Amino acid sequence: MRFGILGPLRVGGGETTVTAGRDRTVLALLLLRPGRVVPVEELIDAVWEERPPATARTQLQICVSRLRQRFAALGLPAESIVTDPAGYGIRVDASDLDVGVFAREVDAARAALAGGRPAEARRHYRTALGLWRGPALGGIASRSVRRRAQALDEQRLAVLEECVDVELRLGQAADVLDELVESVERHPLRERTRGQLMLALTALGRQADALAVYREGRRIHADELGIEPGPALQELHQRVLAGDLTTSGPKALPAAVVPVRSLPRAISDFTGRQQTVARLVKEIVEDEARVQLIDGMAGSGKTTLAVHLASALGEWFSDAQLYIDLHGHSDRPPLTPVAAVATLLRQLGVAPERTPLDVDDWLAVWRIELARRRAVVVLDNAASAEQVAPLLPSGAENVVLVTSRRRLFGLDDGRPSSLPVLDADEAVELLARVAGGDRVAAEPAAAAEVVRRCGYLPLAIRLAGARLAHRPRWRIADLAERLSAGRDPLAELGAGERSVGQAFALSYAQVAPPVQRLFRLLGLHTGARFDNRVAAALTDLPLAEAQDLLDDLVDAHLAEEVEPGRYRLHDLLREYARRLLAEPERSDERRVGLELLLDHHLHVATAIARRLEAGPSIQTLARMPAPRRPDLVTACAGQGAAWFDEHRSGVTALVRVAENEGFLRHCWQLARAFWWSNYTGGHLDELVETHQVARRAADALRDDEASAITMNYLASAYYRQGRVIEATQVMEAVVDRYRRLGQRRETVHALCNLAAAYACADDYRRGVESAEAALRLARLPEETEQAANLLNNQSIALLLWGRYDEALRTSRYHLLLARQCSDPRPMANAVAHLGMIRHRMGDREPARRLLRIAVNLKRRVGNRFGEAELLNEIGVMAREDGRPVAAAGRHREALVAMIEIGDRTGQCASRNLLARALLDQGDAASALDLHRRVLADATRVGARYEQARALEGIARCLRHSDPAQARTYAGRALALFQQLESPDQRQTAELLAELG
Repeated sequence: MRFGILGPLRVGGGETTVTAGRDRTVLALLLLRPGRVVPVEELIDAVWEERPPATARTQLQICVSRLRQRFAALGLPAESIVTDPAGYGIRVDASDLDVGVFAREVDAARAALAGGRPAEARRHYRTALGLWRGPALGGIASRSVRRRAQALDEQRLAVLEECVDVELRLGQAADVLDELVESVERHPLRERTRGQLMLALTALGRQADALAVYREGRRIHADELGIEPGPALQELHQRVLAGDLTTSGPKALPAAVVPVRSLPRAISDFTGRQQTVARLVKEIVEDEARVQLIDGMAGSGKTTLAVHLASALGEWFSDAQLYIDLHGHSDRPPLTPVAAVATLLRQLGVAPERTPLDVDDWLAVWRIELARRRAVVVLDNAASAEQVAPLLPSGAENVVLVTSRRRLFGLDDGRPSSLPVLDADEAVELLARVAGGDRVAAEPAAAAEVVRRCGYLPLAIRLAGARLAHRPRWRIADLAERLSAGRDPLAELGAGERSVGQAFALSYAQVAPPVQRLFRLLGLHTGARFDNRVAAALTDLPLAEAQDLLDDLVDAHLAEEVEPGRYRLHDLLREYARRLLAEPERSDERRVGLELLLDHHLHVATAIARRLEAGPSIQTLARMPAPRRPDLVTACAGQGAAWFDEHRSGVTALVRVAENEGFLRHCWQLARAFWWSNYTGGHLDELVETHQVARRAADALRDDEASAITMNYLASAYYRQGRVIEATQVMEAVVDRYRRLGQRRETVHALCNLAAAYACADDYRRGVESAEAALRLARLPEETEQAANLLNNQSIALLLWGRYDEALRTSRYHLLLARQCSDPRPMANAVAHLGMIRHRMGDREPARRLLRIAVNLKRRVGNRFGEAELLNEIGVMAREDGRPVAAAGRHREALVAMIEIGDRTGQCASRNLLARALLDQGDAASALDLHRRVLADATRVGARYEQARALEGIARCLRHSDPAQARTYAGRALALFQQLESPDQRQTAELLAELG
């Protein structure tokens, strides 16, 4: 066998393996699905899980390339790993993969058993089990791999149980005993294996040991699951006791003690929380933390957990299990301690004539009764620590489980646990238990969407499941649509008198009016998280007062502090806050709050943008009046670019809200203020979305200047995304609008950007013409920075067009003006273009020095695109020097940067050049794969120059293996280069001549 996954990953027979961690994960996932294509997205999820880097696809290609090289070194066919447009796969014969041999042997065993040949079946079973060298794919930590590997481990256990059944029938109990003992120790909850061990012991005359095995299993089931063993194991236990399997008679058992049971009926579909239950049981039983304070938001399942936990603790605290609802958050007033004690004493059977009138005497009787017992007491729905404290027992022989929607401070003996919502898998499982497993299995995506819309809140999921259970004709997708954005999800999450909104209303009613006001206003906030400054801006309160109100919201579980100083509202609580604020009598409160929120974000974003941006673009930022809250603006603006990163998603949504609510000037100005952060950070989808909205707002205001500004910055995103036709069309409209407005300076700036757009669209002639037109309008020397930007775009257009002498003259003039600028960016651009031009002209040493200086300058000013462009240029020089490995390293660095900033044309360029470096290393397969991917991507975004380079690269990869195809691709490349008037056509024509 060439590959082994039934144990640590093994390749090539023997003990040879793959050592690189990511390579192991990729190969493991391919071998788990032999003969099938594994999608790229699934491989990326397996390798990087929740945090894939921007370069994940490129790094995945590198992993595959290394694996192919490793296969070749081991004498395995490198083409075993196949590339598909959707992903990668591996071709292996069943006999070459140990799991395939395992399946074949198990099938043979089952066939022999069905044919009445148990001895032959045993041989096949043992051959199959002998293939295992340890847990499947041991040592690979990827969750995706582990899930599938655990399924294989489960198959092994099932096959072992089948084998043992056969061996017990063959009278080989002594032979399997040690193996069964070891298996039960490793898998104590596996009832079939435990039953087999009991049978083996009984067959060997060890009935007492068999009964001990059952008792141990029963204890473990109670400890970990809170349930009894299954009927089959209980029946086997009874048969051993009755002597049906042996001549030994049963021993007499002591009579059971009947405890006081006053718990409400446990919910049969209790789901999830296993780790929480196990932790609490350990704290109570082993650490003797006998007072547990369980708090959480309304609907989080506190009562359900407490009742389940109380049942699970019955083995240790068997004399009494008591429960009382203290009505801390309900339509009824909270119970007094005396009223609670009276109810609890009645549950214990204390006669009414024994109950005194004095409060202290009531509590004394309660503590005396508890001191005689080992009891679990559930104090549910507590209002405050003052309500609970008198009810706590004085000894350590009892457990008290307190639940509350508020954090209970002041109970020194209590150990707090805040209950979160369910995780996604637990939430879907709960929905399945309420609505029906078959329905959920039939619509897994819709089920996942429903629980997500429920915010993974148990109460919401139960109510959603109940709606489905009572509407058998509904699809789960129907409910998901009802819960979707644009509707009121709270209206859908109700059943009878129970509803999520009602549960939230009880919590809301318990906090003071100022806290209620802050809660309502936070419904306006569009971001996932917020801080105390947002709370202060919304309420127009001093920061310290706003912080106090936030603390009250957190204590009442109406808000969550996700990390120090950062808060969030649960999705459904946010909907509830919005519903409250939408009531007609609060329309003024809502509009004032929204204006305060918009003002705060606009002032902060503009202040930061003025620090980060330079050159003519600063002139297009809004001229702001003095802020209403300069203290908040100053504090937030001090965070710099980090503030943009934290608030990006919220501001994107806030721009839409501003448009919808008629705050049109806020709308376009806020989008503009966020432009630099979105552009340099590669958040181009957000840039496009906000500026499309902003353009509509400016048009609605009939503000031509604002409209031109938003269109100009919208075009910058199209430029980076490779949407060059749209970029040029929008910029042409901007130039026209500024000309009609008679704004000379802005027209110059727009013509400069139009020149860059034409160059990106491979229309070098029009790019040069636009730059020249802008230069004629510019006023020198007072507009030096503007002219420097113009010369920058003109020189790159001339360079790409192949007019190197003119490009060199322009860049030298550019350098002269850049030295006069206060902004260091024009200098970085001028030095960079001089280095690139000198390289193309064959002046390698001067070019090398200039490029090295330029890279440092680009890094100093934070220009990731320019840095990547230069890294590619340096990589080309390294390849030309005969150093393809060094070249590939530079191109990979460039690709990372291009992905981070979202420049799709730049990504195509970096991949094309990386493929050339790989080809020079002798890896034609990986190079061909990269060029083909670039061809598809470049065609999609309309990057014709990169299309031509990809076609030429494919021709070079095929020149030896398929000369005819190589000629076809080279011909297509040459035709495209000629259309573009690109200097690359000469090199391609030479290649075509060589191919004949």
